[in-house]
Amino acid sequence: MINHDNRSSARSVEEYVKHVLGVDRRIIVMKALDREGAFSASDIAERTGRSVQNISRAIDELEAKGLIECLTPEKQSWKRYLLTDMGKAVLDNLRNKKLIP
Repeated sequence: MINHDNRSSARSVEEYVKHVLGVDRRIIVMKALDREGAFSASDIAERTGRSVQNISRAIDELEAKGLIECLTPEKQSWKRYLLTDMGKAVLDNLRNKKLIP
């Protein structure tokens, strides 16, 4: 018997992988959150040498896909973000396929 949930979950991971690979700023944000934990857009921008606007756009894109989540949504600034379980699965998939270090 075929488990459709696992197949659709795998398909979802693949779709998210394609989305993340589409723009390098998404990979930069996800890797920063994976290595360092909860950070704000300005923290990530400072650590990566990217503009806050560039990182903020990536955060918006990743949050909309459910790959990261905001720990402080009530705040207007200095919001902190973490990877979701799906975000971690996508990074693992990218690393297993040797698409990122």
